[in-house]
Amino acid sequence: MLMNESDNKQSDLFLFFLPINFIKVVRELVIHSNTIGVEIALLENKRLMEYHIDRFDQNGFSAGDIYLGRIKKINPGLNAAFVDIGHDKDAFIHYSDLSPSLLSLKKFTQSINSNTQDALLEDFELEDSIAKDGKIQDVLEKGDWVMTQIMKEAISTKGPRMTCEVTIPGRYVVLTPFANSVGISKKISDSSERQRLTEIIEKLKPKNFGIVVRTNTERLGEDEIQRDIDSLMKKWTKIKEGLVEPKSPRRLLSEMAKSFSLIRDMLNDTYERVICDNAKLFDSIRIYLEEKAPQYADKLELYRGLRPIFDEFDVNRQVKNSFGKNVTMKSGAYLVIEHTEALHVIDVNSGPKINTTADQDTNAFNVNCEAVLEIARQMRMRDIGGIIVVDFIDMKSSDYRNKVLQAMEEAMRSDRARHSLLPISRFGLMEITRQRVRSEISLETEATPKSLANLSDDPNAFIALIEKEIALLKSHDASGNQYNLSVHPYVAAYLRKGWIPKKWQWYLKEKSWIDIIEDSSLALNEFYIINKQRNTVD
Repeated sequence: MLMNESDNKQSDLFLFFLPINFIKVVRELVIHSNTIGVEIALLENKRLMEYHIDRFDQNGFSAGDIYLGRIKKINPGLNAAFVDIGHDKDAFIHYSDLSPSLLSLKKFTQSINSNTQDALLEDFELEDSIAKDGKIQDVLEKGDWVMTQIMKEAISTKGPRMTCEVTIPGRYVVLTPFANSVGISKKISDSSERQRLTEIIEKLKPKNFGIVVRTNTERLGEDEIQRDIDSLMKKWTKIKEGLVEPKSPRRLLSEMAKSFSLIRDMLNDTYERVICDNAKLFDSIRIYLEEKAPQYADKLELYRGLRPIFDEFDVNRQVKNSFGKNVTMKSGAYLVIEHTEALHVIDVNSGPKINTTADQDTNAFNVNCEAVLEIARQMRMRDIGGIIVVDFIDMKSSDYRNKVLQAMEEAMRSDRARHSLLPISRFGLMEITRQRVRSEISLETEATPKSLANLSDDPNAFIALIEKEIALLKSHDASGNQYNLSVHPYVAAYLRKGWIPKKWQWYLKEKSWIDIIEDSSLALNEFYIINKQRNTVD
């Protein structure tokens, strides 16, 4: 798949076509906790590939959460129903998402309500599967109580989309109630290993539960798999206990916090480290790893540096450069990313730098190849889902178009979201569909001159507020401990000017040493006081 010698002048961008084993990828998971929530950055060779925000103030309706819902309305025209799960907007469930074992699920829910069914399904008699092409009014009616799971979070004006095919994911296996199937991840290609895992699962699988073996189970011993299954059965017991309570739409089981779910799904030998700047969160992650994946516990580190962790790992700069409407690449070429309600459009532009020694088609091919890696990165980082249309620079050569398609397939190989690609059309358009389970991440990356003007008009009011917090802190802590004050770089420069910088004034007055730390992620009117344990002081 490499280009021949006559094409050497084109570019060195054909690294996409090399087997992945030839390129060493060093991954790091950087976790920053603040008063808003937890921010998580996945770095590959120091480059930001995924960015997640787990906010403390979100409504709590997350993909993977399991609910007891009540059928509020049947819509035969859509072959779907609307479900009350306690959300502001009713959830939506289509017949195709009901699960073949819907009748068994309803029977179990009813028997639990009457307290006649144990959580284990040893003596449970499964009902017949529902028809694949049936009508929703034949299996559900208004007022029915059903156990459902969020498969898509509420997006824009739409409520959550639900499924009755309940799954409980673990680190190594996924548990599926009311089934007896065994599935092995397609990424485990060794036939003898697939056979070994199938035999182990058949031996360990609880009756009337299906098991799907995840990729990171490869070469794993029976004891580790057994512990994972036992952990999932405890969660199933918790669901059963929730069903016994008086009937009301409510959550039965919550998907774990984002930082934990990412570690559960992604952490493997390719990760160099997981580094966290919050002592409490660090302890929680350490306990989780020691229980679930002790072989990776030594990869976890507590960040103790003075600079904010996202500045130390260059995350803030990369976020600001990557989340705007225009995204510039190294060659000077750039992407324009636009969003509508139904789809996303990415336009590839060559920029001012053009190789005058190559023909037009070759120049277009080189820019498109560079754009492929950035587009795949942007989709992962922003969590763009649904329909994506990429307008590549026109290429007359069908060979070039095929190679760009192959490059995109290779670039998206590490994307965990389900996706499919269509070949580039004769209009230069590539259509991509990517799994959409939550709203796209959107950040404001432009400066706010108004805030700067307000601060420069009356900076003393803001400084007075900081000094008031320091004095309040001193009144509760007479030990003279050292603290860090995190502020915007402009504010830090203001505090350091003068014959006697502010931190010396504060030390003389309060007898506490306050180091001033620059944090470019903060607004001009924001600040945090951080103790030596790297925790924000309230």
